[in-house]
Amino acid sequence: MATLEKIRSKAGLLVFIVGFALLAFILGDFFNSGSTYFRQSQEKVAEIEGKVVKIHEYQDLVDEMTDVYKSQSGTNNIPEEYQTQIRQSVFDGLVQDAVLEKATAKLGLQITPEELFDMVQGENISPVIQQMQMFANPQTGMFDKAALLRFLKVIESDKNTASMSADQQSEIQKARQFWMFWEKNIKRQRLEEKYVTLLGKAVSANKLDAKDAFQGSAVSSNIVYVMQPYSTISDSTVTVSKSEIEKLYNQRKEMFKQKEGRVIKYVAVDIRPSKDDYDKASATIESVKKDLASATDKIADIVNENSEVQYVDAFFTEKALDDQMKQFVKTANVGDIYGPSYENDKYRLFKLVDKTVGPDSVKVSHIMLSGADDATLKLRADSIIKILKSGGDFAALAKQFSSDQAAEKGGELGWFTEATALRALNDDFKKTIFSTPVNDYAIVKSMYGTHIVKVTDKTASVSKYKIADVDMAVSASSKTYGIIYNKLNQFVTKNNDPKGLETAAKKAGYSAFSNVTINKTDETIGNIKNSRQVIRWAFQNDKGKLSEIFECSDKFVIAAVEGKLAEGYRSLASVTPLLKAELVAQKKGEMIVKSLADKKLTTLESYAQAMKANIDSVKFVSFATPRIAGIGVEPKLNAMVSLLRPNEISAPVAGNNGVYVFRIVDQNKDLNGFDEVAELKALNSSNMYRVGYQAVQSLMDKAKVVDNRIRFY
Repeated sequence: MATLEKIRSKAGLLVFIVGFALLAFILGDFFNSGSTYFRQSQEKVAEIEGKVVKIHEYQDLVDEMTDVYKSQSGTNNIPEEYQTQIRQSVFDGLVQDAVLEKATAKLGLQITPEELFDMVQGENISPVIQQMQMFANPQTGMFDKAALLRFLKVIESDKNTASMSADQQSEIQKARQFWMFWEKNIKRQRLEEKYVTLLGKAVSANKLDAKDAFQGSAVSSNIVYVMQPYSTISDSTVTVSKSEIEKLYNQRKEMFKQKEGRVIKYVAVDIRPSKDDYDKASATIESVKKDLASATDKIADIVNENSEVQYVDAFFTEKALDDQMKQFVKTANVGDIYGPSYENDKYRLFKLVDKTVGPDSVKVSHIMLSGADDATLKLRADSIIKILKSGGDFAALAKQFSSDQAAEKGGELGWFTEATALRALNDDFKKTIFSTPVNDYAIVKSMYGTHIVKVTDKTASVSKYKIADVDMAVSASSKTYGIIYNKLNQFVTKNNDPKGLETAAKKAGYSAFSNVTINKTDETIGNIKNSRQVIRWAFQNDKGKLSEIFECSDKFVIAAVEGKLAEGYRSLASVTPLLKAELVAQKKGEMIVKSLADKKLTTLESYAQAMKANIDSVKFVSFATPRIAGIGVEPKLNAMVSLLRPNEISAPVAGNNGVYVFRIVDQNKDLNGFDEVAELKALNSSNMYRVGYQAVQSLMDKAKVVDNRIRFY
């Protein structure tokens, strides 16, 4: 009983302990499961029409498009601005896919498997595929469907890759990914075409539209006019009320939509070479010139160690050289050196290494042998060459034995210059095809296997030149970099209050910029390269915060957040100056028109005297003239010119920039050339494009999109 009594006396404490334990258990379970939620939230790069896009999904698509760009451009080095465009293109594609899928599903529009097949390998090949150079006939430059089908045969069959090397299989896989990318985009493009065509057909021009469009440009007038600018009246004489501004704001409100933004101020400091850097670069280029002049067997090493342009061990014809090189080779002897020349912070010199006379290009076919060791491939190659020299058919043997896609064309590879041969395979291939006589054979090894090459044709012999080209940019040394950075760092330490940043920057000789608006999607601040990092920083920090020093390509940048702009409409206060200026101009126009009307003037000369302006003239003004020469955009003037009869004096017209009075001195009417069918066709074509573009863009603008890319890029 005593024990029970003790338990009862401690019941409150027990309830607290048990309750706390339960709460801890529940919270622990929440945070453990919640960590997954928070992690998923952090991984969300976007949400489009309710669908979450995770960063790895988005990045996979970016990588896919990047690989396609590399394949098409033939380069692995992509400038940052191109990478930025790729990321934006991928994002726009995701939004477009989402809105089109939703819109076309409601209308029952789709792309069937049969339709897709027809577009990629049937009777109606997509223009996207037809424009790809990889499927062009080497002789005609036109699309070759047979080349497309050979490509598809190679990438679609796993049997074709079973005997290939790992490198070859990797290339085939890349080709498959390349094709799937374009097939997906062709499908999207076709779906958009269906949607746009459907909408465009719903907005069809009629006979009255056609006649109106024709007459808009068929009647053209030459006028003499006088104009009084609004600037002749002082702004202080015009009163604009708050209610008038508010009324105009409500009328114009849709023009003032804005995305979420930041207002920043920043200081940009150039990272420029010092005098010592220029002197050192000058000495270096002279040293390189000396080494290049005496070198005979290490020219490639000298060029590659000192130049932005790598050495190409190949002969070039004069037409392949730039203007400086063309002038140089005309009179240069082997061993001669040009330069160094200096322009735009870059030194340049080149040496004529060798010159010869020979064909510019060689046409080649080959039989590629792979899937075995070198010794076995050599035996196969020797056997095939024996057959060829005994009268064997090269094209037939290529189809039978060659393991690449050129087999279907009888092994034909096309034309090569020395440079393209070097890039296509290797130096042995280049040397072999240019030294082998026409219709003779040779064996060449490469990373892909063993090649039996046949030279089928050569161009006429011309003069060719081998040139060592050294391009050396003058850049800031690490010492100069450090001096500029340290000086700026000291400035930031002394001036860490953003309020006085501009004044302090000017005293220090730095360029300062304030009241700069940036959005989440901006890639650069002004023309500062690689400044996306500053934009990311601004969106992650609050008003009054001063940044660290950012290195943006050739500039150091420090920034401060001045304010935030919420997504929605710009405030009335922020656009009041703009609206007030419009209302002031409007009231000035009313004042001038009333003043002139009260004078009851009847000649252009009297109007000119009253307006204190000169009489001027302009020709070819019609209703459809978008911009009047010497005047600008004045739609009211266009309209009044189209309504007035020749030799009549117009009433004063209040335009965008001033008040006009004019007279038509000559008029040309070409009303007999009206072609209703042609006008209707032109209008419908224009409507189709405009309505289609605006419809898709409108869907994208209205889509529910949460863009979090600023977190990651």
